[in-house]
Amino acid sequence: MTQRVAIVTGAARGIGAAIARRLGADGFAVAVLDLTAESGADTVAAITDAGGRAAAVGADVSDAGQVEAAVAAVAEKLGPPVVLVNNAGILRDNLLFKMTDDDWDSVIGVHLRGAFLMTRAVQRFQTEQGYGRIVTLSSTSALGNRGQVNYATAKAGLQGFTKTVAIELGKFGVTANAIAPGFIETEMTAATAARMKMAFEDFKAGAAAAIPVRRIGQPEDVAAVASFLASEEAGFVSGQVIYVAGGPQD
Repeated sequence: MTQRVAIVTGAARGIGAAIARRLGADGFAVAVLDLTAESGADTVAAITDAGGRAAAVGADVSDAGQVEAAVAAVAEKLGPPVVLVNNAGILRDNLLFKMTDDDWDSVIGVHLRGAFLMTRAVQRFQTEQGYGRIVTLSSTSALGNRGQVNYATAKAGLQGFTKTVAIELGKFGVTANAIAPGFIETEMTAATAARMKMAFEDFKAGAAAAIPVRRIGQPEDVAAVASFLASEEAGFVSGQVIYVAGGPQD
C-alpha cells in the first residue's frame, strides 16, 4: 500500500515533535511544519535516523498564502496528505486588563485561524482520497484559566471547530478529533513558570500533586493518543475531545 502522508504543525519541538516522531514510527511519511524549514531539521533527522521518511516545511499557519504553498509542497515532496495534526500554538499570557490587542490577535490567529487554514487546505486531498484523519490540539485551558483569556478562548473554539469538521467531512471518510492536554512538560510550560517567577521544578511538583495519577505529562503521552486517532482503527471515533490530563476534567 502507498505510504500515507501526515502533516504535523508546530513540529519543531515539544508535543508537535513527539507526535511527528511517533507518526514516523507508525509508518507515515511526515511533513514537519514549523515557521521555518530549518527549525524542523532536528525532528526530521530523528525520524529519518530511525528509518522513516520526513521533510521539513516552513510556513506561518496564520497566513493563507503560506499555508497553501506549504501544503502543495508537501503533496509534491511526499504525496497527498491524508493526516493532519493541528498543533502549532503560541502563548501571550496576561490578565484581561493588561492584555493587548496584539496579544489577543496573535494567539487567535495561530490557533484558530491556523487550524482553519490548514484543515481547509488539507481536506481537498483527504476528500479526493476518500480517507482522512484530522487531530487538533486543544487544552484543559479551554475550561478556563487565569491569565489566558486569549488562549482559553482559542482552545475552546478548536473544540467547536473539531465537532463541526467531523460532521461536515464524515461522509468523505474523514474523522476529526481533538486532544486536550493538561500539564505537559514542554518549553511552553517552562515559560509559564518563568512568567509566574517560579522555579520550574517547583512548578512541576506543585502540578503533579494536584493530578490524580501524581505525575505531570510528557509529550509522548499526547503522541500516543494522536497515534491512535490517526490510525485506521480509529475510524469510528470522530468529533471527540479527549483530555490527556492524568485525571477527569470538569
